[in-house]
Amino acid sequence: MVQKCFIKWPELIRGSLLRRYKRFLSDIRLDSGETITAHCPNSGSMKGCCQPGRPVYVSVSDNPKRKLKYTWELIEMPGSLVGVNTLVPNRLVRRCAEAGVIAELAGYEQIRAEVRSGDHTRFDLMLSSGDSQYCWVEIKNCTLVESQTGFFPDAKTERGRNHLIELQRQVTQGSRCVMFFLVQRMDAKKFMPADEIDPAYGTELRKAHENGVEIVVYDVDIDLAGIRLGDPLPWQL
Repeated sequence: MVQKCFIKWPELIRGSLLRRYKRFLSDIRLDSGETITAHCPNSGSMKGCCQPGRPVYVSVSDNPKRKLKYTWELIEMPGSLVGVNTLVPNRLVRRCAEAGVIAELAGYEQIRAEVRSGDHTRFDLMLSSGDSQYCWVEIKNCTLVESQTGFFPDAKTERGRNHLIELQRQVTQGSRCVMFFLVQRMDAKKFMPADEIDPAYGTELRKAHENGVEIVVYDVDIDLAGIRLGDPLPWQL
C-alpha cells in the first residue's frame, strides 16, 4: 500500500490491563510498575478483547485540558494485535479513499467527512462527483473475532440500525450507499453480522443489502509501528 494509507502510532507504552469499566475507563499497570487510568476510546462492549492480564499499549497526550493523559490504543490477543481506538478506522478509510486505493470507493472528485443526512444522522464520508453523483459511506469498527470470523456489532446498537435505515432512504433518493466494516485486527477470514448479540441489527443489515446498500469489508495490517489497510474479506449474511 502507498504511504498515505499508513497511520503511524504515537509513541506507545506497554502495560497489562487490570480492568475496563464505565465503557470509557481502563486501569492499566505499566511495565514500569506504575498503575494508571487511561481513556478507552471505544463505546462497544469489546467482547473478546478486554480480558484482564492481556498486554496493552497506551499513548500519552500533553494536552493540559484532558482529564486523562493516557489513551488505550492496542491490546495484544493470541492471534493478533487489536486496535481499540474507534477513531482510527474513519481516519484510515478516509486516507485510503483519498489516495484512491480502495477500489470500491475510487473515482470520486471530492470526499467530505461527517456530513449530515436528514435531520438526525451524520455519515462518516460523503463522496461526490459533480452536483448529483453522491456516495454515502458509514464506517464501522469491528474488533470481535471468533473462530476466524469477524462479527459486528459487539453490543446492541440502535444508532447503528438507524444508520442502516437512513442509508436505505438515501438509496431511494438515487444515491449510492456503502456500509464499510473495518476489522481492526488480522485474524479474521470472513465477516458476519452478530445475530446472537443484536438480531435487530442483523435483520436490518440484510434488509439494507436487499434494498441496494453495498457491503464492503476489509481487514488491516497492524503492528507496533502503525496500521495499514489490509485486504477485502468475504462476508456472509
